[in-house]
Amino acid sequence: MKPGEQKLPYLFQPGQFGRFKIKNRIKYGACCVSNYNTRDGFITERELARVKVIANTGCGIITNQGAYPDPLGEGKAYFRQVAIYDDKFLPQFEKIAGYIKEQGAMAIQQILHAGRYGGIDLGYCVQPSDVPQTLPHFRPPKIMTKEEIRDCVRQHADAAKRCIRAGFDGTEITSFMGYLLANFNSRFTNQRTDEYGGSIENRGRFMRELIDGIKQATPDNPLIVRLNGAELMDKWGGNTEDECFELMQQAVDCGVDMISVTVGWQEAPESSIGRDIPPGYWNYLSERAKKLFPDTLITFGNRLPDPRMANDCIRDGIFDFWEVCRPLLADPEMIHKAAEDRLDEVRRCVGSLNCLSRLFRDLPYTCTMNPALGHEVEPEYHVTPATVKKKIMVIGSGPAGMECAITAAKRGHEVTVFEKSDRIGGNLYAYANNDLARPDDLHSIIGHYGAVAKRLGIEIRLNTEVHAKFMRSVLHQYDACVVAAGAKMDRDAFRAIEGHELMVDALDVAHGRVATGKQVVVIGGGKVGLTVGEFLRKNGAEVTVVEREKRIAGDIKPSFKWRHASWVEELGIRCLTSSRPKRITAEGVTVVNDKGEETFVPADTVLLAAPRKPAHELFHEFEWMIDELHGVGDAVIPRGLEQAIQEGFRLGVRI
Repeated sequence: MKPGEQKLPYLFQPGQFGRFKIKNRIKYGACCVSNYNTRDGFITERELARVKVIANTGCGIITNQGAYPDPLGEGKAYFRQVAIYDDKFLPQFEKIAGYIKEQGAMAIQQILHAGRYGGIDLGYCVQPSDVPQTLPHFRPPKIMTKEEIRDCVRQHADAAKRCIRAGFDGTEITSFMGYLLANFNSRFTNQRTDEYGGSIENRGRFMRELIDGIKQATPDNPLIVRLNGAELMDKWGGNTEDECFELMQQAVDCGVDMISVTVGWQEAPESSIGRDIPPGYWNYLSERAKKLFPDTLITFGNRLPDPRMANDCIRDGIFDFWEVCRPLLADPEMIHKAAEDRLDEVRRCVGSLNCLSRLFRDLPYTCTMNPALGHEVEPEYHVTPATVKKKIMVIGSGPAGMECAITAAKRGHEVTVFEKSDRIGGNLYAYANNDLARPDDLHSIIGHYGAVAKRLGIEIRLNTEVHAKFMRSVLHQYDACVVAAGAKMDRDAFRAIEGHELMVDALDVAHGRVATGKQVVVIGGGKVGLTVGEFLRKNGAEVTVVEREKRIAGDIKPSFKWRHASWVEELGIRCLTSSRPKRITAEGVTVVNDKGEETFVPADTVLLAAPRKPAHELFHEFEWMIDELHGVGDAVIPRGLEQAIQEGFRLGVRI
């Protein structure tokens, strides 16, 4: 037994699922779809390469992404979702089932009919009732007739038979995120007056018929159903939590073999899996399900990224299997690292939801933390031994610099990182200290880099600023230099403003190098200004944000803009948009909007939070001092965490 398995005995103990013996208590969740496939539903080499990685994660049960079961594509939610409505799709599903079973895992295929969120190629969606969309990018509804409901059940049963013929051990249907199964179950979208609507028993009829149809079609193979423990749709008149559990009872009574407890819809006004939700927050839903249905297997994993927490949940009877998806997108080696007692090296899923932001814009999903996700088929993204071993200096220990340093070191290069402060992390450390969501998630990134750098023997020189004089002192000691020194606030952009010298760099405040007063004006309503401003307001300061654009949060991921908007409202932060500072004095700031109207805002501290200026001067200074000179991250163009990690990795695999 490996050392980590001894520390996490419940997570790594074998399990039983029907007639199948499971090597551990970990189930890989289907994670919607990847959008790596063809527009007509066929699986690509890109997808097969990704599945090989998933098959090697070490999970005891692996669920393949959802396939739509109908030939019209009414169930199709994403442009490049896979299909399973015809035998012509089976050969590549056979490959996927083979990959999974070769690694000793149980193979499950999810059947996903998107219902209200489907019909992406058709211009309409199908659902139980004519309930208008609350999100404009979805299609107008078409009410399903009873005959269409019967056809849909038959299509699911036929799809399930294909899954088993392809080599999968079982199937799964899902209501997660508000798909067709949820549309029938929920009071919000099911307003029918026939036997499929009205009472909760009638609303659950479609689910019961689905379960019965699939079990009759595949009697020797288990069926999993993913059901909401909480819809989070109170605003729209959705189900209560009690109603959600009544529907679970119906599924249990129908003989479903496992229930996956999930949380939320795409339309929910509340967060369910973002990084503003504390890990373990939703565990009470799984615990309730396990107490209500002790003889039914319960799997759960919403906002539960830590193997140690999962181990304790299994020990305490909160669920039987840990269902994990996004944490294994962030770090496919997580289960192996847990088994080897190397959890400090895990790339934690930080819940930035870059994956969903891209899916909802019909793009292939990628991961902030894992730059290789979606590129597994490309040799250029593989970490292979360097042809020529080099001595490399990396200037800056933020995510871009550390990602590049670690990747290069894995390839055999000798790497030294130079950091001018007394700790690694760069400006990410400052963001983490001011973040109102989950500071420990962001700090975990820094911890990961520190642990891996130590294991790889990367030298990190703290309190060392690299400038022209320093470079001359180390001439000919290094073969390549990577500038990853980040960005700073661009004071030059405000030289023409009276009193500009009174502005304080917001990053200096975020790092704790400069204190502020009680009345703060923040110039810039992007990620820097909002993060620092929210933190200061939370700690008692009066905060006004001045933003040149019409809206705040312009450089923040689409899936998290709403969170900042809600914090601004909850905290009572004043926002002056389409505005800029005209004059700064010791008493405050005169602000002018795009109509020429002036407003005076009292302030004892004015923070400069935009625009950011990259470290281009270092490129000019070092151009004639070293053989190879490269740049990554904010030192090239100020952007975000995802771009920093992606660029650091891409340079590291080729330098």
